[in-house]
Amino acid sequence: MTILTRLQFVKVLGNLFPFWFWGRRHGPEEGKKEAAAPAADPGPEVSSGSRLPGGIGSAEALAALGAIGRRLLWLLPVYLAGRAGLSLGFVVAGVALYMGWRGRRMGKERSLRAAGLLLGDEEAAVSATNLGRSLGQSELPAWVSFPDVEKAEWLNKILAQAWPFFGQYMEKLLVENISPSIRASNTHLQTFTFTKIDMGEKPLKVIGVKVHTGQNKKQILLDLNISYVGDVQIDVEVKKFFCKAGVKGMQLHGMLRVILEPLIGDVPIVGALTMFFIRRPTLDINWTGMTNLLDIPGLSSLSDTMIMDSIASFLVLPNRLLIPLVSDLHEAAQLRSPIPRGVVRVYLIEARDLQSKDKYIKGMIEGKSDPYAIVRVGTQVFTSKVIDEDLNPKWNEMYEFIVHEVPGQELEVELFDKDPDQDDFLGRMKLDFGEVLRAHVLEEWFPLQDGGRARVHLRLEWHTLMSDVSKLDQVLQWNKTISSKPEPPSAAILVVYLDKAQELPLKKSSKEPNPMVQLSIQDVTRESRVVYNTISPEWDDAFRFFLQDPTTEDIDIQVKDDNRQTTLGSLTIRLSRLLSAENLTLDQWFHLENSGPNSRIYMKLIMRVLYLDAPEVCINTRPCPPGELNVSESAYPGSSVDRPPRPTKASPDASFGTESVIRIHLLEAENLIAKDNFMGGMIKGKSDPYVKVRLGGQKFRSRVIKEELNPRWSEIYEVIVNNIPGQEVEFDLYDKDVDKDDFLGRCKIPLRQVLSSKFVDAWLPLEDVKSGRLHVKLECLPPIPSAAELEQVLRVNSLIQTPKSEELSSALLSVFLDRATDLPLRKGSKPPSPYISLSVHGVSYKTKVAPQMVEPVWDEAFSFLIKRPHAESLELQVKDDGHVLGALSLPLSQLLEAEGLVLDRWFQLSNSGTTSQLLMRVQLGVSGVVQKSHSGLMSHGLTASPCPAAPHLSTLWSGSFSQYGNSPLGQLHLTVWYNMDARRLIVIVHACRNLKSSAKDTPDPYVSLILLPDKSRVTKRKTTVRKKTLNPEFNEKFEWDLSLEEAQRRKLEAYIKNSVSFMSRGEPIGKLICVLAAQEYREKGGPLGQQPSLGHFSASVCRLQKVQTSRACLGLWAGGRGIFSTAYPVLQKPRAQG
Repeated sequence: MTILTRLQFVKVLGNLFPFWFWGRRHGPEEGKKEAAAPAADPGPEVSSGSRLPGGIGSAEALAALGAIGRRLLWLLPVYLAGRAGLSLGFVVAGVALYMGWRGRRMGKERSLRAAGLLLGDEEAAVSATNLGRSLGQSELPAWVSFPDVEKAEWLNKILAQAWPFFGQYMEKLLVENISPSIRASNTHLQTFTFTKIDMGEKPLKVIGVKVHTGQNKKQILLDLNISYVGDVQIDVEVKKFFCKAGVKGMQLHGMLRVILEPLIGDVPIVGALTMFFIRRPTLDINWTGMTNLLDIPGLSSLSDTMIMDSIASFLVLPNRLLIPLVSDLHEAAQLRSPIPRGVVRVYLIEARDLQSKDKYIKGMIEGKSDPYAIVRVGTQVFTSKVIDEDLNPKWNEMYEFIVHEVPGQELEVELFDKDPDQDDFLGRMKLDFGEVLRAHVLEEWFPLQDGGRARVHLRLEWHTLMSDVSKLDQVLQWNKTISSKPEPPSAAILVVYLDKAQELPLKKSSKEPNPMVQLSIQDVTRESRVVYNTISPEWDDAFRFFLQDPTTEDIDIQVKDDNRQTTLGSLTIRLSRLLSAENLTLDQWFHLENSGPNSRIYMKLIMRVLYLDAPEVCINTRPCPPGELNVSESAYPGSSVDRPPRPTKASPDASFGTESVIRIHLLEAENLIAKDNFMGGMIKGKSDPYVKVRLGGQKFRSRVIKEELNPRWSEIYEVIVNNIPGQEVEFDLYDKDVDKDDFLGRCKIPLRQVLSSKFVDAWLPLEDVKSGRLHVKLECLPPIPSAAELEQVLRVNSLIQTPKSEELSSALLSVFLDRATDLPLRKGSKPPSPYISLSVHGVSYKTKVAPQMVEPVWDEAFSFLIKRPHAESLELQVKDDGHVLGALSLPLSQLLEAEGLVLDRWFQLSNSGTTSQLLMRVQLGVSGVVQKSHSGLMSHGLTASPCPAAPHLSTLWSGSFSQYGNSPLGQLHLTVWYNMDARRLIVIVHACRNLKSSAKDTPDPYVSLILLPDKSRVTKRKTTVRKKTLNPEFNEKFEWDLSLEEAQRRKLEAYIKNSVSFMSRGEPIGKLICVLAAQEYREKGGPLGQQPSLGHFSASVCRLQKVQTSRACLGLWAGGRGIFSTAYPVLQKPRAQG
């Protein structure tokens, strides 16, 4: 605070003190006394039309009274503070705040007037400066300070002529676009409006222009020193709150770089305009109305910083504004975020002779400073550690900066003294990176501006970006010898161009998501912008990462909804893949994991190795003294590194092969609401319900059950899932109508619950409706790398298979396509653009296209549900624009014989070149059966607790007849099972062994089944005829729709017959009777009336003997988890008529 300001402050306080004291005199206690006193007799009234003494007119009197009233209004808060009993300190603080605001306002107004005078008569101002008057040297325009900067009066005349029309455009933009969006953003701003929009008469001016030549023949590079000192006035009002605010006057100064690129051989010659500020411009805004508060000290710097940060986020390097001039501009992303020119490694070593800012006892005792440094390049900022009480601090820290524009970008180092309140400035230095590029290594003591004799010691290295890996090992070895703080040195940089995605999954509410992308390498995470309401977003963003060791690092990509909670897909890419890619670049589609089946994302990844091409290096393994670089002897001797050898195995991500199969049993519903009403609702009908099921981007729809409020579907669906948080299994119920289907309710269950418990059996209440619930069962079937389980799984699937569902899968096939080599060339000796089409049993996928490569790298994974691994095969074709370059057919039976059910190697392509091969990993996992879900048919050994004398249940599936001995008539192997979910009795006729026939020729056996006591066509079933065999294999399943109670009252009669001729009945071989009851078990002390959750009847291998008929031992399985039985039914020789 200057002496003049202090005197003004004391003067104001002296004038305000009497009013505060007067308020104290009339405080609460005095007010009570005055209230008790009688009111004074008012004086005589004065007519408004009378003249005051002295001949003063009414107009002059009103003006004088208005001026006095305004002054009294300013004094009223002081009086009120005294009357309220507040301390004088409140008045002092308020006056200090007002004086600070007033000084800030006056400074802005002076700056606006001075800048306006300069722009109004530039040459006069320069002449006055040369004579020692008016402006300082730093306030001169750029064309005076730098001789190679030219004036551009012709451009300023164009801007002046076009400025009014620019004002019309801004008025239209603010009123028609900005104002409605502000009103819609908040309910409190519904009365927001622009009351005045005036861009003023003073246009933007270009002070100087510099054209850079010799940089790039395909671009034109301009530096424009712009200055805008405008009399702009924009007023806004929120009428609801009587709030007015606005801007009256603005300054903006800076150097704007404009690049005309690419130059093309067609109109308009220039493909696009790219513009940006190389350094942060200076901004000064003169606020009005309520925004006057932003001129208060503290708030002023905060508001200016926030506005400048907003501008820098899209218009200061490395951010650029791209304006395409042609419609088919393919390299827009590269122009908006080009590959950097290089990386500068800055070593902040030490400083000397810094000023002392910590003084004690009013400066009588001089202390020291606590210095720290802020190192800045555009928006890249680093802050060093604080060195306590040292005027010659040593930091020995290293920072790395990405440099885009040389010349132009500058290194700025500012030193401060750390204090509890406000840090003191110690000096600054600036250096253009053009000098570092010319020297490669620059190490000097740089003097600090405004820092007295202070200097800072820096070492700067220019690292060239190499597009091959020939020097990578040397760089890594060299970096190991550098002990740097706070971060280890980088060996490479990665530039990621995030283009777009396709077919992302919908949100939980079936709404389109607002996708954004998070990219992470180690602990560094970048985020893209949000694209709203789409499953096919286009981002066109670019990101840059420093890599310390690209041979071991990965990049993790997460596509999320804008709330950052819901994951729409993920991807992890090993950066070592880029080391073998052409030009260290991957430009392709990537398949998203944990997403929809066709969800994918398109990116371009470019890696560049950092190489210091310096003539001299410090060849030591010991720590170097300040000013020397600590590297090993073999830092850059000039030798190259051989290209990495061809890999022998594929390199999939860690998540490859970790998927599971979720099996959804849609069983039944109860108490659904009736939607089909007649005669205006007087007659209530029923509904025709069906269900939509959603999980992991896949949708299923059940069949429609006509006129039923308690429908039963008994359908099964299967989905391949990953363990991504937030996924849910969703069920939506509808009533089928002719016009629009009516909503019957919805429910959902978290996928994590199914993954953790492996089995869920629940009645789910329906949401958003009055009544109803849905019965579902969900199984998690993790893949097991063992073929020993396969036969058991196939048999269990045959039992639980429902007629309305597709055939259930027994295994999960995971395929990782890594790369191909030596593909044949196209006609004309051009390299192909190959992709792979792969399919299994009618389900097919396609990889991305690898443009013009004979050794393409795809790095994509796919998964298939396999129903019968013994009979299915994986079919692949390598194609180029529809033409087949090679093919491969891999029977899955080969995987069943491989160790761990995995094949990971190079496969020879057929119908291709002699050396054309494909590197692929193929992995099969058998889907295990959850024990709780099919307790009578337990997986992984199928163990149970059978009835006495019953064989182990695994014998049921082994197909072995040996343990039952020989029988005169032979043996029959069958399974009888009751499916509680579908309410069906299921009988599977497996095989017969050692049949005996009275006929001379070998019989043609078949099995006929009847549910007694009925002998109608409804209860009869029979297998197909097997020709000329005594050991027929049937493996046929038969079903009857029966309730559990009805099934227990019936008997199953099985005839083994010999098919003689078309017109005659079959010749009987033997007969078997199974009594489907549970009384024998109950007699032996089993639990009475115990209802199983999943019930099964089973009968094992049966001996066919020529004795009297007896009943089988059938009963409830212990624990009530299922009805289990083993049977030794005995056969009598049937009569001739069968």
